[in-house]
Amino acid sequence: MKKKEKLLISLFAVLLFVTSCGKAPKLENGQEAVVTLKKGDNISIDSLYEEMKDTYALSVLLDMIDTQILAEEYPESDDEKAYIDSQLAQFEYYYDAYYSTQYKSFEEFLYAMYGVDTTDELKEILSLSFKREEATKDYAKTTIKDDEIEEYYDEEIIGDMKASHILITADYEDDATEDEIEKAKADAKKKAEDLIKELNKADKDEVEELFAKLAKEHSEDGSAEDGGDLDWFSGGDMVESFEKATIELKVGKYTKEPVESEYGYHIILKTGQKDKAELKEVKDEIIDALVEKKLEEDSTLQAKALIALRDEYGIEIQDTELKKQYKTYIENSKKAQ
Repeated sequence: MKKKEKLLISLFAVLLFVTSCGKAPKLENGQEAVVTLKKGDNISIDSLYEEMKDTYALSVLLDMIDTQILAEEYPESDDEKAYIDSQLAQFEYYYDAYYSTQYKSFEEFLYAMYGVDTTDELKEILSLSFKREEATKDYAKTTIKDDEIEEYYDEEIIGDMKASHILITADYEDDATEDEIEKAKADAKKKAEDLIKELNKADKDEVEELFAKLAKEHSEDGSAEDGGDLDWFSGGDMVESFEKATIELKVGKYTKEPVESEYGYHIILKTGQKDKAELKEVKDEIIDALVEKKLEEDSTLQAKALIALRDEYGIEIQDTELKKQYKTYIENSKKAQ
């Protein structure tokens, strides 16, 4: 909850208290005063409300609406509890690590940084955030078409692969200059290229044995002791450049050029390939991947999802000004991307 929203709710509470206790002074126009001044015009409850309504009210109102709707649609789940706990743990970590000397208590830190007084208030905000994200994902699923699923299956889904590699890393110090880093990378690449030349000299039936020998002697990661064997892996398990290069290899073949990644230069030998799963077996996985893609590509997806959900619940804003603001909000959400 933003500070201005917390302030607004606090002011609404004041308004409710003042108007309900019957002790507020009356102005000449009959309105109740929230502030009186010896000099200048007094401030009425109505004018305070109008000012708040024009600035902050819609945001707070939508939070209140969504809290009610989403509580019905998404009862508290283990996933939600885990999300809230992880976020709280992260807030507590930042407080202990960086802000404990600046603020007397965790609650004081929460108020200063996030505009809430207690962890319970923060949990409510996190709960709303989680539920909104769930609603957005469910909405995104309704926009996914069968041909999108089939295209993703054809182009992205692969059977598990097995490979070995030899990894050559660039050797340079943390404070190395750009020239020193480039030279180290060039040396690493040259070493990988020399090892490929050595593999090129081997007979076809000797390649795998020689590859394992070279991996044990030269590879610079934990797989070296196993002859570079990485066992079976599926799509997404390896860095993109490594995965792409392995997909393009036939079983028993190795890369003829070093494959660069953030870890260094790889020589990859493909040792196995399984058939990919049937579409029905990976359909849910594909839908989840497409949802994530849509979330990345369309920044208005959450707004669209919540607008649609509010429409399902027949939300009608009775206040003319807030109704107008909400209409503008909807129009802007459609335009943005």
